[in-house]
Amino acid sequence: MNKSSLRWMPHALWLAAALAAPSMAAAPDMPYAVTQHYTLGGPGGWDYLSLDAASHRLFIARDDRVMVVDATTGKLQGEVPGMQHAHGVALLPAKHQAFVSNGHGDNVTVVDTDALKVTGHIAISGKDPDAIVFDDASGHLLTMNGHSSNISVIDVQTAKELTTIAVPGRPEFAVSDGTGQLFLNLEDKSQLVRVDLANRKVLNVWPLAPCDGPTGLALDKANHRLFSVCANGWMIVTDANDGHQVAKVAISKDPDAVVFDAQRKVVLSPGEEGQLSVVVQDDADHYHLVGNLPTQPSARTLVLDPQTHTVYLAAATAAAKGKAVEGFGVLVVSPR
Repeated sequence: MNKSSLRWMPHALWLAAALAAPSMAAAPDMPYAVTQHYTLGGPGGWDYLSLDAASHRLFIARDDRVMVVDATTGKLQGEVPGMQHAHGVALLPAKHQAFVSNGHGDNVTVVDTDALKVTGHIAISGKDPDAIVFDDASGHLLTMNGHSSNISVIDVQTAKELTTIAVPGRPEFAVSDGTGQLFLNLEDKSQLVRVDLANRKVLNVWPLAPCDGPTGLALDKANHRLFSVCANGWMIVTDANDGHQVAKVAISKDPDAVVFDAQRKVVLSPGEEGQLSVVVQDDADHYHLVGNLPTQPSARTLVLDPQTHTVYLAAATAAAKGKAVEGFGVLVVSPR
């Protein structure tokens, strides 16, 4: 995540990942289909998408702004300017607020989601805040700081950073289990970390081999299973209780996100080359790849609507290395 917003790998790493990745299985009976494409346009790269399921609005980090899109119609409802290399948007619907991590500003921007206006900024000591999540147990906001290898713990009521928690590598995406534990990938170490948020310390560091470059992370709360997706084309399934690896599945290369649909028992991960890997959970310890749904090159981030089981992916028609971003939009993938 500490590359550009477009997440492009250097050419040498791209080639190495392509050569090392396991081969992809064909899709015999794909249970998903691309059903819509919303053309939004506009300059600049992009990063994470967030969904307010109640209002059916997508919030998309677009470098110097946040785009707000009606998820049902694809209509652009507005843009919130003033961001500094925005990475992620954490939503607090009950308070009608959104919190945006600014990688080049070392701060978090507070947005009124009704007025779609900036209401303030929260300075942090961490460098290059990237992924941003809420911890339901404490109500605190957490940013994963890529250039300082730590986590900022933020009190949203006082709009102040309370402390930082050091981690032994570059933190990528993170998930909270709602009981005071945070899990996060270390992209540069190919490891998974468990953090005790109450005591603000790292409890465990677990290996993810043969994973290289873990990015997206999702959690199956019922079965205590973590899904780490990796640049070299592996999804690693880890037992969140003790850190042992329970499964590994070949997926599309160079993903930047993963979601778990708890009702459908499906894990979805989008690869940069334009394939959405669909992995079925047979039981807590067994998984199989159904296939790879063709989407669009550069569609590496996504968000799930848990009510409709629809997923939304951001992509551009011309977003190759060294080329301007053109034709930016959102792909809608629906279950059949």
